[in-house]
Amino acid sequence: QPLFVESGGGLVQSGGSLSLSCVASGVAFSHYHIGWYRRAPGKAHEEVSCIAANGAGTYYAPSVKGRFTISRDNNKETVYLQMNSLKPEDSAVYYCAAALLGCGLPPGPVTKWGQGTQVTVSS
Repeated sequence: QPLFVESGGGLVQSGGSLSLSCVASGVAFSHYHIGWYRRAPGKAHEEVSCIAANGAGTYYAPSVKGRFTISRDNNKETVYLQMNSLKPEDSAVYYCAAALLGCGLPPGPVTKWGQGTQVTVSS
């Protein structure tokens, strides 16, 4: 499965926007569904959004639907997450990973996690 380096996080006020990106390394990026996940302190990884290998299908968690947009560029081996209308409850470390069990499902037990990028939304 590909490994990712995430970037684009930061501190933003409630209602603001951030654009995250993650660049893959490893093999066969275009073969995988890719998810954006987040992890708040003391909580498990939560899938925020996911995009199919060919980019034709997407999934959004109900909490972010209508505010976040996922996209991918298989030529650049990069996945993007545009986050608008951010809320304090969106604060977490955000990660990219292969959605080994499929979009809309929890991350698999052998999912490989990168460093992530911190998103902090102030009220």
